[in-house]
Amino acid sequence: MARPLGTSAQTIRHAPLLLIDLDTAEGVTGRAYLFCYLQAVSAAVARILEAAFEVIADARVAPLDIGTTLARHFRLIGVRGIVAMALAGIDVACWDALAIAAGMPLAAFLGAAPKPIRAYNSNGLGLIEADAAADEAEELLAGGFEAIKMRLGRPTLEADLAAIRAVRKRVPDEIKIMVDFNQALTLAEAKRRCHAIDGEGIYWIEEPIRHDDYAGCAELARELDTPIQIGENFAGPQAMAAAIAARAADYMMPDLERIGGVTGWLKASALAETAGIEISSHLFPEASAHLLAASPTAQWLEYVDWANPILWQPSTAPHKSRTDPEPA
Repeated sequence: MARPLGTSAQTIRHAPLLLIDLDTAEGVTGRAYLFCYLQAVSAAVARILEAAFEVIADARVAPLDIGTTLARHFRLIGVRGIVAMALAGIDVACWDALAIAAGMPLAAFLGAAPKPIRAYNSNGLGLIEADAAADEAEELLAGGFEAIKMRLGRPTLEADLAAIRAVRKRVPDEIKIMVDFNQALTLAEAKRRCHAIDGEGIYWIEEPIRHDDYAGCAELARELDTPIQIGENFAGPQAMAAAIAARAADYMMPDLERIGGVTGWLKASALAETAGIEISSHLFPEASAHLLAASPTAQWLEYVDWANPILWQPSTAPHKSRTDPEPA
């Protein structure tokens, strides 16, 4: 990675990507990639993919039907964790193949007009010293970004505040700053820290506590003026539905490989529209730009360049903090 990312969970220096090519009898190839977080996970997911492709080798490229078939096949072990990741990758590759066969960008294939999507730069701004964070924040604005995301969860509240204030002082007032605790805090500590930063001009506070503590997240959302953001760890649309029912957050951000690929995202987008909740993406900007274009309550695209080394036409920093979906 061009900028190692230090979070409260761990420091990520390499992005293990698993590439999927779904070849069809008609000569169309649908492509997707999975972010496996740990190198060891890549091999395990690859074995699951091999088993899954044996099951659907003669199937038509129909994502809903394929998803049902594979869910039935993996029922005994359960479609969760790395199994769900693998099946999401197949789903994305299926939709990609269909869009290519139709000669349309995925956004248009889903019934939307490709359009600019607001993007924030999420490359870097890990748990580094305050002055270094301010320097990096300025660098991340290159290319016209109007929003950036910082990671929080340093050993002390004072250190987090120092980093926020250093960045806020260095960047223009109109720049939006999101912060992400990566589930670092207990509920009691989250209340202490989030109330302390509530008046610091932060756009949203992401995952301050355990991602599935919806009651705790809801309590924070009620108490704070700064919006609470969760969702990258939703294990399918059902988890998002439960979070919505609990009023767990002001904003939500499904992750392509955890929400269930394109099919899962479409379900999540419908839930968000019904509840009137704005949704942003997590990672996978190449596909997420299309999905947000087709989402009525789209908010922000998270821009990371982690996949650029394996892309034929890697994305570049979007002008004026926006990125346009491009045909696959």
